Amino acid sequence: MIASEETEPGVGWYYTDWLNALSANTSRPTLQVGKDIVDTFVTTCARKCQGQKTTLSVIDLAEYSATVPQKLNAFSRSISTMIAEKQYQQVSEARYKSREFAPSTRIDQVDLVDLALKMGTPEGKELAEVIRGAVKYNRTSNDMTNAYGCAIYFPYRRTEYVDAAVNTYSQIGMDTEYANCIKEVAGLTVSGQLAGGGYSSPFGQLLGGGSSSSQSTSSSDIVSLLSQFLGGDYSGMQGYSSENTGFFSGRSMSIEDTAEYVAENLIDPSELTWTQNDSGEYILSMSEKNWSLVRDLDLNIFFDDGFGYIDLGLDNIYDFDEEGNLIADTERTWLAINRQIVAYYRIDTVDDGENYKITGRVPVLLNGERADLILVFDNDHPEGYVAGVTYEYAEDTGLTLIPKVSVAEADADVPSEKAELTNLDTGETEEVETDITSLRQGDKLDFICDYYSYDGQFEEAYLLGETMTVNGDLTVSDVTLPEGDIIITYRITDIYDEEYWTEKIEK
Repeated sequence: MIASEETEPGVGWYYTDWLNALSANTSRPTLQVGKDIVDTFVTTCARKCQGQKTTLSVIDLAEYSATVPQKLNAFSRSISTMIAEKQYQQVSEARYKSREFAPSTRIDQVDLVDLALKMGTPEGKELAEVIRGAVKYNRTSNDMTNAYGCAIYFPYRRTEYVDAAVNTYSQIGMDTEYANCIKEVAGLTVSGQLAGGGYSSPFGQLLGGGSSSSQSTSSSDIVSLLSQFLGGDYSGMQGYSSENTGFFSGRSMSIEDTAEYVAENLIDPSELTWTQNDSGEYILSMSEKNWSLVRDLDLNIFFDDGFGYIDLGLDNIYDFDEEGNLIADTERTWLAINRQIVAYYRIDTVDDGENYKITGRVPVLLNGERADLILVFDNDHPEGYVAGVTYEYAEDTGLTLIPKVSVAEADADVPSEKAELTNLDTGETEEVETDITSLRQGDKLDFICDYYSYDGQFEEAYLLGETMTVNGDLTVSDVTLPEGDIIITYRITDIYDEEYWTEKIEK
């Protein structure tokens, strides 16, 4: 089997060279043909799709089926045991640090070898060894680390798909050990999210609310919440129903044990407040326990246009003082394309100590269609560049009226009032990253952003600035935000992938 772990760039496979080699010698060994396909694909992508992640591998399925299942079962049992022994935090950390594919889609596909090794168990090491033996050839782009040729679904961000995965595993005759494993993981993950009561958006902080008041910190409260959830009350968790919560049944951990663990390993939102040091800097000081439960940290800036708040996105901009306190970034700078301020969302960061790569997205309408520009920052391009564009597809479409706002360009005056209305397809969207293609000269770009009005209304796609026509290369830079009030907060993601926003700073 020849397949890619990551979504493939839009240029597709390069057929010419390997087909010419095969036609010149039809007795060419199968593995060699596979290597030819991989080499020409990766080499061509490196030339034509700079900055786009590329993977392709050749797997011997006979060897795989003979060696991997037994080791996968042992690895799965070891994770289930770790969960039962209340080592979920170790499992969560391994999952968080593992190579993830199509991360913006949150489909929970990770490299199985990387996951196995990061779990740090003898069973994981043995599984990694047999998989690497069955993967006969594997190449990636230079910026794609820890991708060894075989990916698997491991729930963390989208646990509502666990039941569907378990059903699929059953239909294809897969042993139940892995299904049991992901059920154990998902059960504790959802329990932590249900008990955490963190925000699904920064609404509360923007409108003056404090930390989530719905957080349940005692084990008895969490038992009550879980009982309500399993009894059919899904109001506290979006995306769940009786159709996709079967993974809670048959778990080794009782509700009481689950509640006890979660109660002992839950972020205390009362610590998400700022103080000022002697230099006037805003600092966030939390207990060592709270920091140990943090998996991700992103700066979130909002611009007040006089009617509401324009969400400029999320970026991994942060610094710590010598005491380990978070120092808020209050520089009033943000990312722009051709000097036009845009909404930017970091997707992932890879840093091995010597080389780094940060990938992010900028939501746009490309010639009227919803899409994301993909931006890359690395050692050779610290200021970043546009690597391409990927489209989003809506399953249930509908039209709504979207006001046009104008936080337009760097050094501009205070944004004007909302102007004309624009129709925009904003149906319920399931983001599926298919491939990355190149922009063409003459393409029309409308930058869009999320918007929160003072009266509590949310719109997911406001137009931001003026239409831009692609004419030459797009330039990425940091610019100073125009005059006007801004709100600074940080989004903190915990071990259950639950999100919290710190107290806001108004500047």
